[in-house]
Amino acid sequence: MSIRYDGKVAIVTGSGGGLGRSHAIELAKRGAKVVVNDLGGSVDGTGAGSEAAQAVVAEIEAAGGEAIANGANVAKFGEVEAMVKQAMDTWGRIDILVNNAGILRDKSFHKGSLEDFQLVLDVHLMGTVNCTKACWGVMREQAYGRVVVTTSSSGLYGNFGQANYGSAKMGVIGMMNTLTHEGAKYNIRVNALAPTAGTRMTEGLLPDEAFEKLTPETVTPAVLYLVSEDAPSRTILAAGAGSFAVARIVESAGKWLPPDEQTPEGIAEHWAEITATEGETQPGAGAEQTVKMVSLALAGEGNS
Repeated sequence: MSIRYDGKVAIVTGSGGGLGRSHAIELAKRGAKVVVNDLGGSVDGTGAGSEAAQAVVAEIEAAGGEAIANGANVAKFGEVEAMVKQAMDTWGRIDILVNNAGILRDKSFHKGSLEDFQLVLDVHLMGTVNCTKACWGVMREQAYGRVVVTTSSSGLYGNFGQANYGSAKMGVIGMMNTLTHEGAKYNIRVNALAPTAGTRMTEGLLPDEAFEKLTPETVTPAVLYLVSEDAPSRTILAAGAGSFAVARIVESAGKWLPPDEQTPEGIAEHWAEITATEGETQPGAGAEQTVKMVSLALAGEGNS
């Protein structure tokens, strides 16, 4: 079965180069009309220019596809609204949003400035919020939408010197988890990509052999699947070097403690049982945790 996007309109942020460029080109090859969004700045977010986005549009058009360039700063909602209006004025709908734009301001938490921390949150987290918010009403109205947020192993697992980046990248997971519920009845599916790729954001951080295998093109198939008509929802799909895996947030089965042991000492004594991996579950919503805790308490009290 061939996955295609004929008649679909996609916005890919930060698509003037690297992963975003690969996503945009491959979506266009499979029939999507694409808004190539890129501020044109450097890795740290400074500067701006339209050359990169225009070059990707030219590449798509040369291959027979349709695309338009847009230079909106995703951290500025007014500019994002104008981008969405441009897409609607041009093609009348928006079916796919790939939130890819990002910057780096790596530094240890002790040495990093709050200004840099805020800027990284503004681009990665609020940029994702802004773009998704601007498209959400359109997708609800047409009863169709596919949204990808870009997370990172730095957010899921941590990475030295990336407290700002990791915070933003875990923030988009919380957003995905909630929007999955809110978009379900409108056929809007929201998923997360956790990529590892050799781009200008990782250049110099990886051995040459690894860098050569971790091409953006080996990640893009994950995005193409996550924005397809039969895509899952609320899935964190890791991708790199042609390998794919799913990351999950799980919770241990838990242990109820009688009143006289509901103390820090009691928790320490039962730590092995509390943290046991047997019986782990993947809650589908926050309320499930509450239900479980109360159920454990009722069962425990009944057996005491």
